[in-house]
Amino acid sequence: MEMDLITQACFIISTIILFLYMQKIPQTFLTKLRRRNHHRSTAKHHFIIGAQLLNKSRATKDRTASIKLAKQAATEAAKSISLDPTDAASYILKALALDQQGLVTSAIEALDEGLAPGTVNSLSYGERSDALLKRAEMKVKLSKRGVVDSAVEDLVECCKLKGDNANAYRLLGECYEKKEMLEDAVVAYERAVRIDPGCGVARDALNRLNKPE
Repeated sequence: MEMDLITQACFIISTIILFLYMQKIPQTFLTKLRRRNHHRSTAKHHFIIGAQLLNKSRATKDRTASIKLAKQAATEAAKSISLDPTDAASYILKALALDQQGLVTSAIEALDEGLAPGTVNSLSYGERSDALLKRAEMKVKLSKRGVVDSAVEDLVECCKLKGDNANAYRLLGECYEKKEMLEDAVVAYERAVRIDPGCGVARDALNRLNKPE
C-alpha cells in the first residue's frame, strides 16, 4: 500500500514537470529573467554616461555648453529610467541634470519620483538622506512659504536618517528663520556648528541672533 502511494506520487510529480516543460514555462521564465538583467545592465550603462555628461556640464564655464551637456545627461537618465524604473539613482541623476539647466520645479518632480515608495527602497539610508537634502535645497530656491514648510519636513527626515550632516542642520536653521521660528533656528545652527566648527554660515547666524554657539 505504501509503495503504491509513493509510486503514484512520483507519477504525479513527473507528469507535472513534463507538462510544465511542454508548456515551456521554465524557458519563458529564464527568458524573462535574462531580459530583465539585460535591461538593468543597459540602464546602468545609460546612467554612467549621464553621470559623466553631468560632471562635464558642471566643470565647464561656458553656460551654453553646460546646458547642452545637462540636457544630454537628462536624456540618458530618462533612458535609464525607462529600462529600470525601480532604481532611484536614475531619478536623482535626472533631477540634478534638470537643476543644472535651471529647471528647478521639474527637478523637484524627478526627486519626488525617486523618493516615492516604489523606488526609495533602492537607496541606502545615507543616500536617501542626501536626496532629501538636495530636494530641500531645490525647494528653498523657489522661496515660497509652502515650499519652505515642505523643505523643513525633508530636512527633519534627512537629519533623522543621517544626524552628522552639518549642511542639513544649517539649511534647517535658515528655513526656521524664514518661518520666524528663531528658537528652533538657533538649535539647528548650534547643531551644525557642533558637527562642523568651520561652518561659518551657522556661526554668523548665531552671532546675528545674539546666541553664542
